[in-house]
Amino acid sequence: MKLTAEQIEQFNTKGVLIVTSAVEESELDPVINELEAWVDRRACELYSERKIQSLHADASFDTRFGLLFKQCKEIGDGLDISASRGKAMFEFLHNTNLLDTVESLVGPEITCNPVQHARTKPPTAYEGRTGPSFHVVPWHQDAGVMMPEAEVSNIVTCWLPLGDATIEMGCMQALPGVFNRGYLSHFKEEAATVTIRPEVLPAVAPMDLVCYKGDVVLLNKFTPHRSVPNVSEKCRWSLDLRYQTTGHHTGRTAYPAFIVRSPSNPESVLHDYDEWCRLWTDALENPKGISMHRTD
Repeated sequence: MKLTAEQIEQFNTKGVLIVTSAVEESELDPVINELEAWVDRRACELYSERKIQSLHADASFDTRFGLLFKQCKEIGDGLDISASRGKAMFEFLHNTNLLDTVESLVGPEITCNPVQHARTKPPTAYEGRTGPSFHVVPWHQDAGVMMPEAEVSNIVTCWLPLGDATIEMGCMQALPGVFNRGYLSHFKEEAATVTIRPEVLPAVAPMDLVCYKGDVVLLNKFTPHRSVPNVSEKCRWSLDLRYQTTGHHTGRTAYPAFIVRSPSNPESVLHDYDEWCRLWTDALENPKGISMHRTD
């Protein structure tokens, strides 16, 4: 869906916007089905290796991964978009409703940025450890995982829940209005990703980004955001996608970007799933360019 003038103004003022019912819930179902099938295959592999004792085959989508993760932390290895490379996922990256929303902010010539993830956040109680965790992400900017050359690029993060993303389930939080301060110095925190240095983090009240299947959270690349612990018994599933104005620097030259909408040159849009897979395989097996998390 296209954004209203009021929504565009809010995004341009706060650097964060929740768009309710931006995509049809049914449009996410093929992706969910594909992820369910991937989890089942992975669970069967670990079961055959005797690393898990129960497949929990009858558990729901929002509980099964957590029950498997509780048994073996390797369950999520290879889940991310660049590794699993599902066809339904590739097709969703071209979703018309999502691209209509993005077009409102980056214009009609749209490229899918290569920084893209499928994520699941299991209950924190299943971590089996205390302290920093891969699943509880500290305060950071998306500019902090991109090359400095991308600071001038028009890149928008689209965060889509595949179910509920409530406070109890560890929803994201953002600092509204901070994006206009530009890049904030980051450092590498133990057992976690890069995070903003505490001394430069503005004292702004966090905004809880509670959202549901079909909603989209839009973030400016300079908007600080984090996630909080998942104290529920369910997994919080999400897609973390980025789109940009075609021709702008991607911030990750090692990985493949591709055009998803172009009224001026429709033939440039990549619809070939096999080619997309080839591009990712080549990028991961024969690294070129730069893949970096930015620290100072």
